[in-house]
Amino acid sequence: MQVGWTRRLALGAGAAAILAPRSAFANTYPIRPVKWIVPYPPGGTTDVLARLVAEPLSRRLGQQVYIENRPGAGNNIGTEAVINAEPDGYTIHLTNPANGINATLYKKLNFNFVRDLAPVAGITRSPNIMEINPKLPVKTVQEFIDYCKAHPGKVNMASSGLGTSVHMSGELFKFMTGVDMVHVPYRGAGPALTDMISGQAHVLFDNLPSSIEHVRAGSLRALAVTTTERSPALPDVPTVADTVPGYEASAWFGISAPKKTPPEIIARLNKEVSEILKDPAMIKRLADLGGTPMPLSPEGFGKVIVEETEKWKKVVEFSGAKLD
Repeated sequence: MQVGWTRRLALGAGAAAILAPRSAFANTYPIRPVKWIVPYPPGGTTDVLARLVAEPLSRRLGQQVYIENRPGAGNNIGTEAVINAEPDGYTIHLTNPANGINATLYKKLNFNFVRDLAPVAGITRSPNIMEINPKLPVKTVQEFIDYCKAHPGKVNMASSGLGTSVHMSGELFKFMTGVDMVHVPYRGAGPALTDMISGQAHVLFDNLPSSIEHVRAGSLRALAVTTTERSPALPDVPTVADTVPGYEASAWFGISAPKKTPPEIIARLNKEVSEILKDPAMIKRLADLGGTPMPLSPEGFGKVIVEETEKWKKVVEFSGAKLD
């Protein structure tokens, strides 16, 4: 009898020893700097957004959150680096629409984004702008649709690259309206905007931050924003959905982590990000970038990821776009 009790006590102590490190680890997290991988080069909208949030997140966590840019392969290189990292909360990922698009766009990926990353927190949503060269004789979305149908295959739709959210926003418009436009991919928003302003390209569904000053200056005409509600940054510009019911295409951003990251750490990161998004100064900074806060639970952000991946799957298949 005594031997049995001794054995059970030993087993219990062993189990406690196994469980204790993880619990203690989660309770003391973080004890060293946190690496935030941004799968894009420095200086772009995505990188600027991550740095904007990293500063207050560092203060709230009591450890430095530093940005590591890992560009390449449409953001797949940086994403795979996070998936293969230790699931200890010290490597996190800047997640955006490209992740949902790439799941269908690329023929071969070494990972399944929805399966292999754990959603942590939403950060912000921002619209794209459906904009045209002012020389095009249209002033509304309906007039643009009518013009395209009267001139099939004669309208050039610029984008910042094959498979980007800018490209897919335009493909979604084609899918929902039946218009015939010729896609012209550029190596980034800069060259696309140059040709838009010169009149070489006719329409662009660009990210708001890179285009808004051109719209304000009158060198481009904004027909609509791509979110379901008007943007505070362009309050007089209607939405595409006002003319094409159900149309929605937005740039959304959040944080993910390797799949087996402890839930206590995910909850801590979510709590701190959600608090940051309540700060009036942060709300104003996001508005300056054309965005609105998107505070979500891990489950809520996970739902966004799944819904967006399914949505863009249909659009990518419609477009016929494929990358190796």
